[in-house]
Amino acid sequence: MRIGELARHSGVPSTTLRYYEQAGLLAPPRRPASGYRAYGEESLNRLSFIRAAQSVGLTLAEIRDVIAIRDGGRAPCRHVQELVERRRAEVRTRIAELRRLEADLVRVSRAAAALDPADCDPSGVCGAIPIELAPRTAAGRGRAG
Repeated sequence: MRIGELARHSGVPSTTLRYYEQAGLLAPPRRPASGYRAYGEESLNRLSFIRAAQSVGLTLAEIRDVIAIRDGGRAPCRHVQELVERRRAEVRTRIAELRRLEADLVRVSRAAAALDPADCDPSGVCGAIPIELAPRTAAGRGRAG
């Protein structure tokens, strides 16, 4: 199948297909006498894998490594497990950060609701957002976030 057909069947734009080919994610297609790229069914399977791997948070570089292991004749399952566990740890860290952010947002929202604009100190910008929430700079001025 030609690149446009592969794009339609896979839902991946042809520009992305060309990029995947250059990046080593998709094997270079055959080029018959017409010069057009001719992809086989294996390309559809590869694209399905790439999209599924992206959906669980793997980067294109990580996916390329997994594909290289498979193309090298070995099963990449152990490597995939390590990648997924690393990604899972990153997600857990991010969830904890988001929970802290949510708690800060609740406090700021409650403070803003309780403030009377007539009481705002004109020397500051907005008293609802406490300066203690500012991240610490490299010089140590402020609070760590």
